[in-house]
Amino acid sequence: MTLDDINKLDLKTLADWPMPTKLAALGVLCVMIVAAGWWFDWRGGMNTLGEIKQKENELRSVFISKKNQAINLDAYTRQLADIDQAFGALLKQLPNKQEMDALITDINQAGLGRGLQFELFRPEAETVSEFYAETPIRVKVTGSYHDIAAFVSDVARLSRIVTLQNIVMVPAKDGVLNMDAVVKTYRYLDEGEISARKKAAAEAAKKKKGAKK
Repeated sequence: MTLDDINKLDLKTLADWPMPTKLAALGVLCVMIVAAGWWFDWRGGMNTLGEIKQKENELRSVFISKKNQAINLDAYTRQLADIDQAFGALLKQLPNKQEMDALITDINQAGLGRGLQFELFRPEAETVSEFYAETPIRVKVTGSYHDIAAFVSDVARLSRIVTLQNIVMVPAKDGVLNMDAVVKTYRYLDEGEISARKKAAAEAAKKKKGAKK
């Protein structure tokens, strides 16, 4: 069929069209219907279907994660119990506020018991963190190498957590040594101190927020 023949076609005489022309027109009509259906209806449905599939994959991932957590719940529970036990053991090594004086005395006595001469033993202001406080003690002792080493060993064996930092040893006359060091002791904060710190932090945040307004 030529272009001239197509131009001569009239829908009023559709029944008289040749069979090949009818089939061709029917095919064009079907293509147009499918295209119109996709443009006005199916396209939105396809987008929605894609979003639903993406949501399904996300929910599947969450389900698998929750399932694995449920399977490993007993292991997590045992691990949490072990952590609590270890934390409790460490907490027992930290004195409370009332026991700090006794701990400082123990450190001093450890040096005197080894025959060391204290030229300086000065506790300084404590530094408070979220759950504990540390008190540095500046010490300067004089004694033999063996006695100083024994003193350090005795401090390390105390039932409380005590560390020696910034150690400087200088030879003195008569075969003795001078040792400058910072002894740090630690204590845990009681419930009242923790509550007071939280309250102060909340008030500071509130004031800061009010100042921005």
